[in-house]
Amino acid sequence: PQFPPPSLLVLLVCSLSYAMALDATKLKEWMESTWEKSCIPVLKEYITIPNQSPAYDPEWETNGLQDKAIDVLMKWVDSLGIKGMKHRIVREPKRTPLILMEIAGTCAKPETILMYGHMDKQPPMMDGGWFEGYGPYKPVVKDGKLYGRGASDDGYAIFTALTSIKALQDQGVTHDRIVITVEASEESGSPDLPYYIEKFKEEIGVPKLIVCLDSGCGDYDALWLTTTLRGVCIGTLKVKMITEAVHSGSSGGVIPSTFRIARHVLNRIENSETGEVLLKELWTDIPKQRLDQTKATAEKLGAEVHTEFPFLKGSKPVHSDPTELLLNRSWRPALAVTGADGFPSVQNAGNITRTHTHFKLSMRIPPHVNPEKALQAMKKELERDPPYGASVVFDITQGGWGWEAPKLDKWLETSLEKASNTYFGSKVGYMGEGGSIPFMQMLSNFFPEAQFVIVGVLGPKSNAHGPNEFLELPFTKKLTCCMSQLLADHCTHYCHQALPCLSMMLSFRS
Repeated sequence: PQFPPPSLLVLLVCSLSYAMALDATKLKEWMESTWEKSCIPVLKEYITIPNQSPAYDPEWETNGLQDKAIDVLMKWVDSLGIKGMKHRIVREPKRTPLILMEIAGTCAKPETILMYGHMDKQPPMMDGGWFEGYGPYKPVVKDGKLYGRGASDDGYAIFTALTSIKALQDQGVTHDRIVITVEASEESGSPDLPYYIEKFKEEIGVPKLIVCLDSGCGDYDALWLTTTLRGVCIGTLKVKMITEAVHSGSSGGVIPSTFRIARHVLNRIENSETGEVLLKELWTDIPKQRLDQTKATAEKLGAEVHTEFPFLKGSKPVHSDPTELLLNRSWRPALAVTGADGFPSVQNAGNITRTHTHFKLSMRIPPHVNPEKALQAMKKELERDPPYGASVVFDITQGGWGWEAPKLDKWLETSLEKASNTYFGSKVGYMGEGGSIPFMQMLSNFFPEAQFVIVGVLGPKSNAHGPNEFLELPFTKKLTCCMSQLLADHCTHYCHQALPCLSMMLSFRS
């Protein structure tokens, strides 16, 4: 018998697979059941493990907590029965482990998709703030929310990534080749991820699409796409004046306070009345497209832009206009003092002039601002002309780039809109995030032609990094459905780019 040439067979398989569309009703039912029966019980077990990120756990290499968390997750991974999957745990000396998974494509001409999540956690905040009966390592489900450290940042990610694929396979819907990386040091700035991406670049391939499951959402009523991320500059301001503490009565008015000196030099980089950062090196122009998207998001969210935060009664945000607040948290620099040394507790504070004041500084910077240049600008301004000849040093810890998403291809924009309307009943939301995922710029540099979909579950009051972190379960199930739709549409788009040629080829052969 005579058979069509391979190129024609590919097109025929593509055309047949096109008919196997994703059944949204079945997907919703399957996702509800799978999350309730399979994902949530394992996610609760994962929450009980205090596997803090290396920056917060000096014994991470020896206490076995990262390995314990990996064992819980991988036992669940193996139970899924995903066809065509292979995985391994990469462990190297002095580096955090990496979960590397690959699922073979079922399309006729599979492209590559790279999906990302992380499994390390922020510190627990055991000293207060958690609701009574709750805790960082005590999973509690209430009112559709799963409480516990790491539930939303970013433990859910591996569950969403794999169930979105399993759902397609169970419906017989084709998908591309998918590589999934789950790292264990994101909360420490992802120091090991560039090394792993470079080491395994041949195995990863060249992805057409990169999906990051570690971002936020404006509300829980739509699919939200992250358009930008801020970078970050971290360091410690150290001010010292005397060699030992002395009586504040005899020294007051003679020895200048190190707190006052610190306050003075901080005023060089931030307007203490308005919070405006004063260093021009930390600013950038805001593109018109992002201004328009921000205005649309502000109109949608309104006061919720600030009411999601736990303000005291009578206190208020820095601006009344939600558009300005959104721009402040996405396209403008902002300084936070996140820690302090040199201070006794209030209860133990005697009448002394202290020797030193140390402040941990975290400066968020807009996309496109060079973090190394920003850190040097901060250091230069903080250290110049020390008041009273004090020792004033700014020790740089690290810096990370911000990121702006590339323009969406039309098919991708259409797919996301369809997914949001199908599973949420509303249009896609676009929002810049104030937080940082420093490796996103690295991935953009590695894969300059890739499309990016950055999504997440960190919505109003979810409070990642703080007490009472929670995962909004109904939203997460819908988000996972959207990821299934995205994967199916990706396969359809790239497999069927060639379909217009099919009829011409058949006509030519006839």
